[in-house]
Amino acid sequence: MSEIYKNSLIKVEIENSEIPWLKVFTQKDIKEFSQCDNETKIEIFRCLDIIEKEMLDYFKPAKINIASFGNYVPHVHFHIMARFEEDSYFPEPMWGKLQREAKLDLPSFKDFFEIVKNKL
Repeated sequence: MSEIYKNSLIKVEIENSEIPWLKVFTQKDIKEFSQCDNETKIEIFRCLDIIEKEMLDYFKPAKINIASFGNYVPHVHFHIMARFEEDSYFPEPMWGKLQREAKLDLPSFKDFFEIVKNKL
Protein backbone atom coordinates (compact mmCIF):
# COMPACT_ATOMS: atom_id res chain seq x y z
CA MET A 1 0.00 0.00 0.00
CA SER A 2 1.32 3.38 -0.79
CA GLU A 3 0.86 6.54 1.18
CA ILE A 4 -0.30 9.67 -0.66
CA TYR A 5 -0.54 12.09 2.28
CA LYS A 6 0.41 12.43 5.91
CA ASN A 7 0.67 14.99 8.66
CA SER A 8 1.14 14.77 12.42
CA LEU A 9 -2.43 13.47 12.95
CA ILE A 10 -3.34 11.22 10.01
CA LYS A 11 -2.07 9.44 6.93
CA VAL A 12 -3.88 8.49 3.73
CA GLU A 13 -3.05 5.23 1.95
CA ILE A 14 -4.12 3.63 -1.31
CA GLU A 15 -5.78 0.21 -1.16
CA ASN A 16 -4.95 -1.75 -4.32
CA SER A 17 -8.30 -2.57 -5.89
CA GLU A 18 -10.38 -2.54 -9.07
CA ILE A 19 -12.22 0.46 -7.58
CA PRO A 20 -10.90 3.77 -6.22
CA TRP A 21 -10.22 3.02 -2.55
CA LEU A 22 -8.39 5.15 0.00
CA LYS A 23 -7.87 4.65 3.73
CA VAL A 24 -7.40 7.33 6.40
CA PHE A 25 -5.43 6.20 9.48
CA THR A 26 -4.60 8.03 12.68
CA GLN A 27 -0.86 8.48 13.18
CA LYS A 28 -1.16 7.56 16.85
CA ASP A 29 -2.01 3.97 17.71
CA ILE A 30 -5.63 4.55 18.80
CA LYS A 31 -8.05 1.62 18.97
CA GLU A 32 -11.44 3.41 18.90
CA PHE A 33 -12.63 6.63 17.23
CA SER A 34 -14.11 7.85 20.55
CA GLN A 35 -10.58 7.78 21.98
CA CYS A 36 -9.32 10.34 19.43
CA ASP A 37 -8.88 13.91 20.56
CA ASN A 38 -11.08 16.54 18.88
CA GLU A 39 -8.26 17.80 16.64
CA THR A 40 -7.74 14.30 15.23
CA LYS A 41 -11.49 13.75 14.76
CA ILE A 42 -11.80 17.03 12.86
CA GLU A 43 -8.81 16.14 10.68
CA ILE A 44 -10.29 12.72 9.86
CA PHE A 45 -13.61 14.30 8.85
CA ARG A 46 -11.81 16.98 6.80
CA CYS A 47 -10.01 14.27 4.82
CA LEU A 48 -13.12 12.08 4.42
CA ASP A 49 -15.05 15.07 3.09
CA ILE A 50 -12.36 16.01 0.54
CA ILE A 51 -11.86 12.42 -0.62
CA GLU A 52 -15.59 11.73 -0.99
CA LYS A 53 -16.23 14.96 -2.93
CA GLU A 54 -13.29 14.31 -5.26
CA MET A 55 -14.38 10.70 -5.87
CA LEU A 56 -17.90 11.86 -6.73
CA ASP A 57 -16.63 14.55 -9.07
CA TYR A 58 -13.89 12.55 -10.79
CA PHE A 59 -15.36 9.03 -11.06
CA LYS A 60 -19.15 9.67 -10.99
CA PRO A 61 -19.80 6.47 -8.97
CA ALA A 62 -23.18 4.98 -8.13
CA LYS A 63 -22.32 5.34 -4.43
CA ILE A 64 -19.51 6.17 -2.02
CA ASN A 65 -18.92 3.67 0.79
CA ILE A 66 -17.20 4.78 3.99
CA ALA A 67 -16.43 2.04 6.48
CA SER A 68 -14.58 1.63 9.75
CA PHE A 69 -14.21 -1.94 10.97
CA GLY A 70 -10.76 -2.44 12.46
CA ASN A 71 -11.31 -6.05 13.45
CA TYR A 72 -8.11 -7.25 11.79
CA VAL A 73 -6.28 -3.95 12.26
CA PRO A 74 -7.33 -2.57 15.68
CA HIS A 75 -6.20 0.94 14.78
CA VAL A 76 -8.59 3.79 13.92
CA HIS A 77 -8.97 3.94 10.16
CA PHE A 78 -11.66 4.62 7.59
CA HIS A 79 -12.08 3.09 4.13
CA ILE A 80 -13.45 5.39 1.40
CA MET A 81 -14.52 3.55 -1.77
CA ALA A 82 -16.15 4.67 -5.00
CA ARG A 83 -18.68 1.99 -5.96
CA PHE A 84 -20.08 1.15 -9.38
CA GLU A 85 -22.92 -1.10 -10.48
CA GLU A 86 -20.39 -2.86 -12.75
CA ASP A 87 -17.79 -3.58 -10.03
CA SER A 88 -17.27 -7.17 -8.93
CA TYR A 89 -19.20 -6.94 -5.67
CA PHE A 90 -21.90 -4.25 -6.08
CA PRO A 91 -24.31 -3.99 -4.26
CA GLU A 92 -22.45 -6.15 -1.72
CA PRO A 93 -19.62 -4.60 0.28
CA MET A 94 -16.14 -5.13 -1.17
CA TRP A 95 -15.67 -7.78 1.53
CA GLY A 96 -18.89 -9.52 0.47
CA LYS A 97 -19.79 -12.19 -2.02
CA LEU A 98 -18.45 -11.88 -5.57
CA GLN A 99 -21.32 -10.92 -7.90
CA ARG A 100 -19.69 -10.77 -11.35
CA GLU A 101 -16.49 -10.07 -13.26
CA ALA A 102 -15.94 -6.32 -13.18
CA LYS A 103 -16.63 -4.37 -16.33
CA LEU A 104 -15.15 -1.01 -15.41
CA ASP A 105 -13.72 1.67 -17.67
CA LEU A 106 -12.56 4.29 -15.19
CA PRO A 107 -10.36 7.36 -15.54
CA SER A 108 -6.77 7.23 -14.29
CA PHE A 109 -6.41 6.31 -10.62
CA LYS A 110 -2.92 7.84 -10.62
CA ASP A 111 -4.29 11.21 -11.73
CA PHE A 112 -7.07 10.99 -9.15
CA PHE A 113 -4.65 10.23 -6.32
CA GLU A 114 -2.56 13.25 -7.34
CA ILE A 115 -5.65 15.50 -7.28
CA VAL A 116 -6.57 14.26 -3.80
CA LYS A 117 -3.00 14.66 -2.56
CA ASN A 118 -3.00 18.30 -3.71
CA LYS A 119 -6.39 19.02 -2.10
CA LEU A 120 -5.41 17.51 1.24
